[in-house]
Amino acid sequence: MSLSNLPTEMVNPKTRNLDARDTFEILKLINEEDALVALAIREVLTEIDKVVQMCINCLEKNGRVFYVGAGTSGRVAYVDAVELIPTYSLQEGVFIPIIAGGTQALGKSVEGVEDDEEGGKNDLFSYKPSEKDVVIGIAASGRTPYVAGALRYAKQCGCKTALICNVRKPLLAEYADVVIAAETGPEVVAGSTRMKAGTAQKMILNMISTTVMVKMGKVYDNLMVDVMVLNEKLRERAQNIVTHITGVDKQTAEIYLKKADYNVKVAVLMILSKNDVEECRKILQDQSNLRKALQIAVR
Repeated sequence: MSLSNLPTEMVNPKTRNLDARDTFEILKLINEEDALVALAIREVLTEIDKVVQMCINCLEKNGRVFYVGAGTSGRVAYVDAVELIPTYSLQEGVFIPIIAGGTQALGKSVEGVEDDEEGGKNDLFSYKPSEKDVVIGIAASGRTPYVAGALRYAKQCGCKTALICNVRKPLLAEYADVVIAAETGPEVVAGSTRMKAGTAQKMILNMISTTVMVKMGKVYDNLMVDVMVLNEKLRERAQNIVTHITGVDKQTAEIYLKKADYNVKVAVLMILSKNDVEECRKILQDQSNLRKALQIAVR
């Protein structure tokens, strides 16, 4: 299929004469089109779930999850991956974003790199992927050569692979164990896949990484109990989390957080189990899931 025949490249009949409309009309059209994104994602929840299970299995075997994309797709990948570190105290090198053109492409356009299939392979090669790893390619058109190179090489290495795209029957499907094809249709501005397609990619990656973190014990109830306390805002958030779970006041929460070196799980376990900090650390070292750790410690 030629590029012009891809739905993401077609002219959107709903937004014809866009330049002749007033600003409120334009905003209303963009909003209406954006509302279709979540509906498109609803149609591929089964495929998203398969990728989540794939990632959980990978991390349980000490594998890594790679996101690979070019342009907007690569930038979206970076936004999702890097935020997992402070939000869930995830160590670096577990979720790894790779963007065509390298990190310089995050802040400016690097021309031609998305067409470099060998570049996609080489960038992934530098991480020495193995059968323990998962590689997720992200390409609105489902055909980006850079992503193709990475996915093809990933298959050769025995990795599990997935493709996130915005068209049906993408060319890169042959290199993916699971295809998540969220059909977002023509863009408000024809071909501007930084819009609906990019939004869909961001939402899907959020869904994947968040669900994986929840099932890996990084969340208790709906609270980020593995949060890194790196600033005053996060310190107050940690206090609120401890208060919510244990029922103590914020002053008491702060006292226990200090004793626990601002480890929320340790502070909660100390309060509810009445054990000292070292005993709580030991319990969590053996069982990092707070709900299960509480079942062990609070009898």
